[in-house]
Amino acid sequence: MKLGLFIYSLSGGGAERQASYILDYCVKNNIDVHLILMNTLIKYELPEGLPIHYIEKSDGFENGILKALKIPYLAYKYSKLLKKLEITHSVSLLTRPNFINIIASKLTKHPFKIITNELAFPTLQYSYKGFQSNFNKTLIKLLYKKSDIVIGNSKGNAEDLIENFKVPSSIMRVVHNPIDLAKIDSIEPIDSFFDDEKFNIITLGRLDIGKNHIMLIEAIHQLQNPLVRLYIFGVGDMQDQLEQLIEKLNISDQVFLMGFDPNPYKYLKAANLFIFGSNHEGFPNVVLEAMACGLPILTTNCQSGPSEIMELSSPKEDIMITDYGILVPIKNTDLMTKGIGYFVNNNTFIEACKTNGQRRIKDFEKNNILKEYLDIIKTTA
Repeated sequence: MKLGLFIYSLSGGGAERQASYILDYCVKNNIDVHLILMNTLIKYELPEGLPIHYIEKSDGFENGILKALKIPYLAYKYSKLLKKLEITHSVSLLTRPNFINIIASKLTKHPFKIITNELAFPTLQYSYKGFQSNFNKTLIKLLYKKSDIVIGNSKGNAEDLIENFKVPSSIMRVVHNPIDLAKIDSIEPIDSFFDDEKFNIITLGRLDIGKNHIMLIEAIHQLQNPLVRLYIFGVGDMQDQLEQLIEKLNISDQVFLMGFDPNPYKYLKAANLFIFGSNHEGFPNVVLEAMACGLPILTTNCQSGPSEIMELSSPKEDIMITDYGILVPIKNTDLMTKGIGYFVNNNTFIEACKTNGQRRIKDFEKNNILKEYLDIIKTTA
C-alpha cells in the first residue's frame, strides 16, 4: 500500500491536526505515505523526511466561486500526481479535497482506491444561503457515493450522509477522532497566564459564523459577572466583527481574542472551564482536547458530536447535565448564560466532571483509533 493523504493545508484546525496524527502514525508503522496540499501553510509538526507535494499554492482567501471553478483543473493535476507517485490509496479530508479526489479517479487510467473523510455535518454545515453552500451540497450528493469508502467521525454525520446525500451504507464507516493523550499529558500548564481570582473560560475554533462566538460573547455580557473571563483562541474572517461586538458591549476587560496557538493545551490545563458554541459539527476535536486537559465542558448540543462524547441520554430544551459537563441547545444565549452560571456556582460539580472526563477520554486514545482507521483503509486493497 502506498498512501497519499490529501488536504487543503495544515493550518490550525481539527481536521488538520487529525491529518498530522495519521501521517505520524503511518511513518512510525512503516507505511509509505505522501502528503499532498493545495496551500503552503503548515502549523503542525510533521515526521522528518515526509514527502510533501503541492498541486497548487493558493491564496487561503480565494473567492468561493473561483475555488469551485478550479476543481476540474485541480483534479486533473491531482490525477497526474497520483500516477507519477504510484499511489494505491488516496485519502482526502474535507469537502473540496474530497471532490478533487473522486473526480481525479475519472481522469486517469491509474487505479487507486478512493477514501473520503467527512468531518462535518453537511446538512447543517451547508445550510447557509449562497452559491458555496448549494454547490457543496449538490456535489456531495453526486460524488461521495462514488468513493470506495466514506469515513465519518460520528454516528450523526454518517447518518446524515446516508439519509440526505445518498451515500450507500455499505461504504460508510465511522471512526471517531483520535487524541494524543501522551503528548497532552507531557505539556505543563501555563499557570501564570490566568488571574486566579477570576473564573477563566477558554474556547478554541475558527472565527466563522458556524462556531457562533457571537453567542459566547453575548452570554458573557448577559451574565453580568465581572469575575468571569473568556479567552477565544482562533483566527478567521469574523475577527473584526467580534472585536467590534466586544467593544460595543463594553466587555473588553472580560473577553479576549487570542489568535491561533499550535499548543493550546498549556492554556486549557490552566483554565477553569471549556466552552463551545458551535451550530454544527461532525465530531469536535476541541471538546476531546479540553477533556484530556482535565476541563469540564460546556457545549452546544449540535446535531452531531458533543452528545456522543458526553454520553447524553435525553436531550431537552434546557441545560443538560452529564457526568462530564453541560450541553445546551444551539443558538440559545439565555441557556448558555445559565450554563456558565451553573459552573461558576458549583465547584463540586466541576471537580466531578474533571474526574469523570479523565476516564472517558481514554476511549479516544490516538494509537487505538488510528489503527482502526488504517485497518479500514487496508480492507479496500
